[in-house]
Amino acid sequence: MTTIDEALAVIKRGVDELLPEEDLVEKLKSGRRLVIKAGFDPTAPDLHLGHTVLINKLRQFQDLGHEVVFLIGDFTGMIGDPTGKSATRPPLTREEVVRNAATYKEQVFRILDPGKTTVVFNSDWMNELSAADMIRLAGQYTVARMLERDDFAKRYEAEQPIAIHEFLYPLVQGYDSVALKADVELGGTDQKFNLLMGRILQKHYDQEPQVILTMPILEGLDGVQKMSKSLHNYIGVTDSPGEMYTKILSMPDELLWRYYELLSLRPLSEVREFQAAIEQGANPQEYKKLLAEEIITRFHDEEAAKTAHKSAGNLVALGEIPENVPAVDVALGDEEALPLARVLRLAGLVKNAAAAKDVLKRGVVYMDGQPAEGSVMFGVGDESVLQAGKKKIARVRIVEGD
Repeated sequence: MTTIDEALAVIKRGVDELLPEEDLVEKLKSGRRLVIKAGFDPTAPDLHLGHTVLINKLRQFQDLGHEVVFLIGDFTGMIGDPTGKSATRPPLTREEVVRNAATYKEQVFRILDPGKTTVVFNSDWMNELSAADMIRLAGQYTVARMLERDDFAKRYEAEQPIAIHEFLYPLVQGYDSVALKADVELGGTDQKFNLLMGRILQKHYDQEPQVILTMPILEGLDGVQKMSKSLHNYIGVTDSPGEMYTKILSMPDELLWRYYELLSLRPLSEVREFQAAIEQGANPQEYKKLLAEEIITRFHDEEAAKTAHKSAGNLVALGEIPENVPAVDVALGDEEALPLARVLRLAGLVKNAAAAKDVLKRGVVYMDGQPAEGSVMFGVGDESVLQAGKKKIARVRIVEGD
């Protein structure tokens, strides 16, 4: 059985804030199955890996035995979340909401356990509220407190319009927690104001306030800005295996552990072993491949993960020797032996000495299917399959010069 401390370690992995932690401890001590809520406005038809940071955390709660309520904000989606916006967000039509919501449900069950997930739409209870009910709900918060919110404050100071209905958004999101009697609500760091609203309204309705848990915003493949389709730095949930493989292997090395922490379901102890191996000289690309295999298996299947490199536009995966490797002879000349860097250049696997130095530094040179040591020397009669990067490979034989 999982202890409270073990459960907390899982829950707190990658979390930005957990408020208040002592409340969560008490809820866990009760031994009951907690209601874990996360809301998604269906503003676009497809999800990317940035969205799955939250969904992965929901799955971890499920694995701990709790019930996840996946809330599709079809009602709030027609208001438009003002979070982080410098102008009033155009509301979605009912048709757009329904269409996008259908694709959300199909995509999230690639991560969530359907047997421990309840999918709900907040229109189910919001449409039942009368005008008088909405007025009473609006009476639970003041304009002054709303204007403390950063995005509203900036727009107010800049004399940019704020529509009255935008003030309703956090109130409706908070009321969702009342309707669901949520124990925990998850959201991005930019959602903290809305999440806290749930605690305020639950207290008003004499419910035990929910714990809020905020997750970081995942950086995109550029390593700078948040993952976004509009910024073209994303990995889509519906991307092909080859696209996922190519994107993950091309990301900056410094992003690797951030992605492992927030996207991988591997134990952190195993991830730390990977980090230690790289610090001792292992090639980061090998651990990008492991992450790519895990992600592709999750959103496609194991077979797709094994063959993704072949559909990624690569001639061969690093270290994999294909059939019919072209043969190249390299003449030794007057020297007794040739260093690997020079053999790569003479065999046409790199353009020049600088390129040879680069591929060796990046650890993408393989000799007979194994990572090559830059110090290796070649003499007459030596023969090896040499690979420089993903698209240059040849069976190189050292022969005597003329």
